[in-house]
Amino acid sequence: MIEGPYLEFEKPILELRKKISDMKEFSRVENIEMVSEIKSLEGKLMKMQDSIFVNLSRWQRVQLARHPKRPYTLDYINLMTTDFVELHGDRCFADDKAMVGGFARLDNRPVLILGQQKGRNTKDKLFRNFGMANPDGYRKALRLMQMAAKFGRAIIILIDTPGAYPGIGAEERGQAESIARNLREMTNLDVPIIITIIGEGASGGALGIGLGDRVFMTENSWYSVISPEGCAAILWRDASKAPEAAEALKLTAVDVQGLGLIDGIIPEPKGGAHNDPKMAAEKIKEWIIKALSELDKLSSEELILRRIEKYRRMGVFRE
Repeated sequence: MIEGPYLEFEKPILELRKKISDMKEFSRVENIEMVSEIKSLEGKLMKMQDSIFVNLSRWQRVQLARHPKRPYTLDYINLMTTDFVELHGDRCFADDKAMVGGFARLDNRPVLILGQQKGRNTKDKLFRNFGMANPDGYRKALRLMQMAAKFGRAIIILIDTPGAYPGIGAEERGQAESIARNLREMTNLDVPIIITIIGEGASGGALGIGLGDRVFMTENSWYSVISPEGCAAILWRDASKAPEAAEALKLTAVDVQGLGLIDGIIPEPKGGAHNDPKMAAEKIKEWIIKALSELDKLSSEELILRRIEKYRRMGVFRE
């Protein structure tokens, strides 16, 4: 019996891992030499992992991005930074628990780090609103980013959301306006902005904190104007067609990089970030620090002009 949540295509890997674990325990308890047998199974496990994860479909990548054990924003903040002090409230309406942020040290460099936060269990998911921010969350994020710019602190953003919250209250308080305002204001912040999509990057929910000088995606994340289920519901009135929608949306990191919308793909540990969160965090941190070292060479004026030009180059249009 395999314990804990897993994805269907992970099952053969987990079964083989359990077999190796049981064999090691049997060898230890019975004091029987089984080194060659264990090594053989470990070799088989490596080949199986390579075979499965190299050939994942787009829908399987979406499932990995939603893996219940995948590290979330606060996990990465705790693994990558020190002295994190969370700040609260938008100074207008409320403190949105789906959006977290505060000042911290990244390799002893003071930075602002923020992003959407999901929940692990039912109570926490409801508390965090499943990582779907209200306008209050986007206004809190903007308040913190403007504070960071005031004090000359680089801004680190981690995106992981199924979308901005579509409730009546959110619309009444100006969901679209808050996202649009963030895009306008982020364009003119005169400090480096590094963005990493660590899981789901859906629609305006991601875009509301997604404009920056460098935009990265982790290997098994996705980034799209709509979720596969939402797309399937609109096109076919059938959310079960989400796998077909995922293929059509071309939402994986490789797809999005090919469209010129991101600046790089951050590799994940074998089998996904949930298999080794510490290693995943180290890799993201490495990419962020490298990007900051490049952006530190630019003046404030150059930073803003290059950011504007970066987004003007996106897309295809005719006049």
